[in-house]
This record gives sequence, C-alpha cells and structure tokens, in this order.
Amino acid sequence: MPGKSNKRNITRRSFLRRVAAGALGLIGAAAMEPVIAGLAKAEGAATQAGKGKCNFLFMLADDLGWKDLGCQGSSFYDTPNLDRLAAGGTRFTSAYAACPVCSPTRASIMTGRYPARLGLTDFIGGGRSAKLITPRFLNRLPLEEVTIAEALKQAGYATFFAGKWHLGPEGCWPENQGFDVNMGGTNSGMPSGGNKYFSPYGNPRLPDGPPGEHLPARLAVETAKFIEAHKDQPFLAYLAFYSVHTPLMARADLRKKYEQRRAERNLDDQWGQEGERKVRLNQCHAVYGGMVEAMDQAVGHVLDALDRLKLADNTVVIFMSDNGGLSTAEGQPTSNLPLRAGKGWLYEGGIREPMIIRWPGQAKPGSVCDEPVISTDFYPTMLDMAGLAAMPRQHCDGVSIAPLLTQLGGRIAPRPLFWHYPHYGNQGGSPGGAVRLGDWKLIEFYEDNRVELYNLAEDIGEKNNLAAKMPEKA
Repeated sequence: MPGKSNKRNITRRSFLRRVAAGALGLIGAAAMEPVIAGLAKAEGAATQAGKGKCNFLFMLADDLGWKDLGCQGSSFYDTPNLDRLAAGGTRFTSAYAACPVCSPTRASIMTGRYPARLGLTDFIGGGRSAKLITPRFLNRLPLEEVTIAEALKQAGYATFFAGKWHLGPEGCWPENQGFDVNMGGTNSGMPSGGNKYFSPYGNPRLPDGPPGEHLPARLAVETAKFIEAHKDQPFLAYLAFYSVHTPLMARADLRKKYEQRRAERNLDDQWGQEGERKVRLNQCHAVYGGMVEAMDQAVGHVLDALDRLKLADNTVVIFMSDNGGLSTAEGQPTSNLPLRAGKGWLYEGGIREPMIIRWPGQAKPGSVCDEPVISTDFYPTMLDMAGLAAMPRQHCDGVSIAPLLTQLGGRIAPRPLFWHYPHYGNQGGSPGGAVRLGDWKLIEFYEDNRVELYNLAEDIGEKNNLAAKMPEKA
C-alpha cells in the first residue's frame, strides 16, 4: 500500500515467548510451543463458507458493560434491537477487549495486534504515575499499520466511519487510516464540544444538526445514508458510538422512563467495595438507562435500513464494547455483576464484553458460544468472511473465529489470551498483566508482584484466589 510500511521487528513466536516468560511471567516458553503451533494451524485453516464479498456493519459501544443488554441478563435496561440481533446471530459469552480502557482496544480492532505490540497501552491522553513510574506509550495509531479498513478498501470496499475514533491527533484520523468518509471521528474520547450529546456538537468532523438533535441518532442516520448510497458495492460501515461514555446525559423522555421504572420497582443504590473504590452492585441509574436505550434505538435504525434496502442477507453485523462498564468511578452508573469490578480493571468486569455477530446463512440464529475470543480476532475473521487472503504479518495476534460461527460446528485451536496494562486507571485499577488459558486466569499486579489465580468456569466473579493453593499452576 502506498505510503504504508509493513515492516515488522518482532514475530508472533517471539512476542508470545516474551509476554509469557518475561513481562507477565506466567507461562514458560517451552510450554508455549504447542500453543504457537495451534495458532499457526488455525490461521491456515480459513473457512470456505464465507467466500464472496459480503458487506460489514461493525458497531462498537463505548464503556458498555457485559450485563448491560437484555440478552445478557439486564432486567433494568431495555435493548430490544440488540436483543433481536442476538436472536438472529451468535452471542459470545466469553468475548474480551484487549485492554480495560478504550484507545488500546480500538487499536487492536483496527490492526489485529495486541496493544503491547503496538506500544499503545493506555487511553490516549491518559498516563499517570503513583507508586510506580508508568511507561510511555504512543499517542496515536501509527500510519504504518495496515488497518482493516485499508485491507477491505484495497479489495474494492467502500469504507465509512462514524463516531468515536480516539486514536491520535489530526493527520491520524479515520480518513488517514483507510476510511473514505469520517463523520465525527477525532482525537476526542468523549463528546466534549458544544452541547456534548446534543447539537450543536462542536465536532470538526460532524456538522451540527438542528438544536437538540441527539448524537447517537445522528450517527445512525449518517450510517444508514452511507449504506443506501453504496448498496450496489461491498461496504464496511463502522459505527463507533460515543455512547455510553461520560458525560452522563440522556434524552428527557428516556430519563423520565427510567426514573419511573426505578420508583415503581422501589430500587435503591447498592454499593460494595473494590480496593479503595466504591463499586455499584445493582443496575438502577436512570440517566445511564436512557443512554443505553438511545444507543439501542440507533442500532435499530441501522438494522432497519439493512432490511429496507434488502441488504440484511449479505451483511455481516458485528457488535461489541471497547471495555467494561463504568462501576467504580465517574458516577458509577452501572453494575457488571456477576463479573468483578469494571472499566480500568483487569478483572472480568473490565475486559469481558457483550459481543454479537450475525452472519446470515452461516451463524445459527440464537446460538451462544462460550469459546474465549478477543478483539484482535476481528481483523482475520472479517478477511475470512469476505473470502480474502489472510495477512498474518499484520493481524499477528488474532485468529479467524469464523469456524465458531458456521453451523458445521467448527473450532479454533486452544490458545492463551493476554493483557498488559502497566498503568494506573482512572477507575482504581493498578498496573498489571493477565493471561487466560482455558478456564484459568492469572493476574499479576506489578506494584508488588503478587498474583491471583481463578478458575472462571467455577468462579466467574473471581472471588476465590487459588494462587496459594495451586502455586505450581500460578
């Protein structure tokens, strides 16, 4: 690709060895060899079911918790459109973001690479020290990376971005990273100009709408317009909501609805303790409920456009969140129970996400998959679905999960998943790393090198630390 260097200085094998035997100190290099071999085999066994240029609608929520959807178990927030998406596709119950905060996860989706490999390990604009001096990190997604948008564009796809980008300063915005159209993507990590979630937006890449226009609805309208304008060619429509990130602001009608619901159910805030932070234990925040439902309505607008344009049968729809729900800071608007903690933490509440994929004709409607998958997997999966050649030097930390979606019941090779977050989160988390392999998860805290070991199959809430009882495994 002109202007893009694909030179790599580290191989998959050496990266896994370094993470396993060095930074995380979790798994010996010798033990990694069969896993590495399995990863290579999985990458080379791309499914044949998805040949042909399907369309892609990728929707990414911001700060949405694992249990914030009705189909995920919420009884307080209404999400009928995402629930019907799940009913028409596959819901992943062990899906992970590559980082407990936003920018690194977003970069992992764009590149198929772990944040540690990219050198982008904290949200852009963050970075603070306390007991430890935390490492420097990149303040942008390097232009040398070949993004999924660029890969699809090379294959003839029209590409569109709407919403939150937060991957660097101007010159590194979506239009510089493979997207033909950019509606709203800047260096900002939240709606921060104008009236924030309501027009005027004060966003240099999103013209203001009528006064009071609601941002998630506007982004959905723009996405639907793009889809209609490009209905006769393959497209990637990437809708990255600013919702449900702070500031906590909801439409008046939806706020009133959830205030009434809270009163009718006689709900009061319930609190626990996570380290030095107060953590929310129940879902009853009226403003947040309104934000979740407004985002869901925006999802519905775009799904309805696919139906109206008769494109639904040839469009893969993907939905995920970039990190866990906000439960220990900044208003503590949601609870991730039964998961522990939330955004900014390496516990499950910070990294396990709601994820849905609808692949018409391939994924069984209403199916559920508990195989651990991670945000680096989207890149090779989308290439696989589109019948395009894999780019293993680029998406070297992901595998195609297309076999998990086909009704033939395919599998992927067992592998470890890694997290490296050497930073102090605004939400109370401290520098650490983690690995999940099978049912087991190990967390290392860098301040004092202590470790915690959990069997997630038996203890999804990470309440029973087995490190002292099972030192050989830890």
